[in-house]
Amino acid sequence: MNIKKGDIVKILAGKDNGKNGKILVVDVKNEKVLVEGINILKKHKRPTRQGEKGEIISLPKPVHISNVMLVCQNCGKAVRVGHKLNGDKKVRYCKKCQSII
Repeated sequence: MNIKKGDIVKILAGKDNGKNGKILVVDVKNEKVLVEGINILKKHKRPTRQGEKGEIISLPKPVHISNVMLVCQNCGKAVRVGHKLNGDKKVRYCKKCQSII
């Protein structure tokens, strides 16, 4: 997988198209990521006890991994990610500016 927790990504599709955000959680099994401040949905919560008020909660929902693209720290653009060996360590690199991510 090319994207890890803590990476800055750009949203490619959906209602938040074009926005940038930080990855909070990566779900490898379902191929979804949770991005900070992106795909926020409002959930209406009923009162559970008598005398308590209902409320509206904002919840972040996961986005499919195909709808996000990594933003390079060096060139600042949404880029494809390549893998190469740096000594005996496998590293990710930006395919536009060739810098190590």
